[in-house]
Amino acid sequence: MQVLSWIDWTVLCFTLIAIVTYGTLQTRGSKNVKDYLRGGNNSKWWTIGLSVMATQASAITFLSTPGQAFNDGMGFVQFYFGLPIAMVVICMVFIPLYYRLKVYTAYEFLENRFDLKTRTLAAILFLIQRGLAAGITIFAPAIILSVVLGWDLLTLNIVIGFLVIVYTVSGGTRAVNVTQKHQMVVIFIGMLVAFFLIVDKLPQDITFTKALEIAGASGKMEVLDFSFDLNNRYTFWSGIIGGTFLMLSYFGTDQSQVQRYLSGKSVKEMQLGLIFNGILKVPMQFFILLVGVMVFVFYQFNEAPVNFNPTATEVVLNSEYAQDYKALQKEQHAIFNDKQKIIEAYVSSETNHAAQYISIANQANEEIRSEARILIDKASKSQDIKIESNDKDYVFIHFILNNLPRGLIGLLLAVILSAAMSSTASELNALGSTTTIDLYKRNTSEKTEEEMVKASRWFTFAWGLIAIGVACVANLAENLIQLVNIIGSIFYGNVLGIFLLAFFFKFVKGNAVFIAALITQVLVISLFLLNEYELINLPFLWLNFVGCIIVISIACLIQIIHPNDKKIKV
Repeated sequence: MQVLSWIDWTVLCFTLIAIVTYGTLQTRGSKNVKDYLRGGNNSKWWTIGLSVMATQASAITFLSTPGQAFNDGMGFVQFYFGLPIAMVVICMVFIPLYYRLKVYTAYEFLENRFDLKTRTLAAILFLIQRGLAAGITIFAPAIILSVVLGWDLLTLNIVIGFLVIVYTVSGGTRAVNVTQKHQMVVIFIGMLVAFFLIVDKLPQDITFTKALEIAGASGKMEVLDFSFDLNNRYTFWSGIIGGTFLMLSYFGTDQSQVQRYLSGKSVKEMQLGLIFNGILKVPMQFFILLVGVMVFVFYQFNEAPVNFNPTATEVVLNSEYAQDYKALQKEQHAIFNDKQKIIEAYVSSETNHAAQYISIANQANEEIRSEARILIDKASKSQDIKIESNDKDYVFIHFILNNLPRGLIGLLLAVILSAAMSSTASELNALGSTTTIDLYKRNTSEKTEEEMVKASRWFTFAWGLIAIGVACVANLAENLIQLVNIIGSIFYGNVLGIFLLAFFFKFVKGNAVFIAALITQVLVISLFLLNEYELINLPFLWLNFVGCIIVISIACLIQIIHPNDKKIKV
C-alpha cells in the first residue's frame, strides 16, 4: 500500500479544510428562504457556470473517465455531444419560465400546470434517483482510495460525507456555489499538472505528436462512430439523440442543477452561465479523456500491473489460483518487452508498418488482463470475498500514486476529494430543498421563514446521513461514471417527458400525465432489466429518449380517450 508523505498530507488537508472553512464562514447566518435556497439571487454568470460544471463533474469523472479512455479510447466524449443543444433549449424555454414564476424548485411549476399529485410524483422520482446518486458520489472516491491507500472504507465515507454536510447545512445554496468555484480551480490546476507531467515522463524521443500516433495505432484516438449499431454504447447518434434528452432532463428538471442557476441575478446571468457550461464542458471532457489516453501511452513504456486493483491482486495471489496468475504476469512481461522493440521500430521508421503490430501486442495484453479478471473472480468467489476485478476506475489513481512527485500526489488526491464534495454538496442541497418546498411546505400548515430555513437544514442533514448510508452499502459497477448515468437514465426520460408535456402539449391535463408517468416508469425499469439480462439490446442512453417518448405518447392517448379532465393554466 502507498504511504503518503507529510507534504502530501499537508497539501491534501490544507486544501480540503480551507475550502470547507471558507464556504462556512462566507455564507453562515442565512435567515430567510430566498437566501438559503436561492443564494439571495446574487450569483454572477461565471459562478453559475462553474457551479453547474462542478455539480456534474464529481470525483467519478476524475477517477473513471481516464480509466474509460485507457481501456476504450476517446469515443466516450460522444456521450456529451447533446449537451450544447440541451443548453440552448433550456436557455430559451426553461429559464425564462422558471424566472417568471419565481420558483424555488423545478417541480413547483408542475403543480401550476397540472396538479399537486403530478408535482409530488416528479419530486419523489428526483429524490429517489438523486438520493442514490449522492451515495455513489461519496462511495466512488472512498472505495478506490481505501483500496489503494489502505484507508478504512467506512471512515472515508463518513469523513467525506461529514465535510460536505458541514458547509452545505450551514450556508445552503450560496455555500455550495461559493465553494464550488474554488473546487473547480483546484480541479483544473490538478488535471493540467497531471497532463503535463504524464507527457514529461514519456521517453525523450517521444513527442506529444508521436504519443498520439502510438495511441492511434492501438485504436484509442477513434473519437467519432457514426454507426447505428446498438452494440456500441457510445456513438455519434446515441450522444446527439440520447445525450440531448439526458442533458435536457438533467440540466432542465434535476433540482441539483436547476438550483445552481436559479441563484442567478437575472435571466441573462442564468443563461450566460449555462452557455458557458455548454461551451466548456465538451472540451473539458475531451481533455480528461486525453489524460487517460496519455496514461495508456505512458504504460506502453512503463510496465503496468496485470490488474490495477491492488486488493484484487493480493486476493488472487493468496488463493489456489496464484500460480496461474503468476504465469499471466510472466506472459505480460514478455509481451511488454517485445512491444518495446515494436514501438521503437514504429517511432523510428518513416513508414508505419509497425502500427498493426502495436495493436496486436496490445490486444494480446488485453486478453491476458481478461484472463486475470476471470481468475480474480474465481479467487474471490472461493474465498467468499467481494472484490471488483474490473479495474478501470483504479488506472488513474495507480498512476498518480506511483509516478507523481511528493506534494503533487496530495494535490491530485485533493482534486478527487474536492470533486466528490462539490457534486455531493449540490445533491444534498437540492434534496433538502425539494423535500422542504415540494413535500414539507406543500403538505403542512403555513410556516415562518425561520421555520422553513430550519426545516431545510434538518432535511439536508438527514439526506447527508442517508447518502453516507448508501455509500456504506454500495457496490462497484463495471465503471462508476456509467453507473451514475445509468441511474439517471432510468428516471430522467420520464421526468423530462412530464415537463415537455407541460411546455408544449397544452391540451394534456393532470390526471393523464400522472397515470402516464406511473406506467412509463414501470416500463422503463422493465426495459432496463430486460437489457441487463440480454433479452433485448437497448443501451442505457436510449432509455432517456424512449422514456420521454413513452410518457408523452401515453399521456396524449389517455387525454384523447378521456377529454374532460380539468386543466389548470399557468
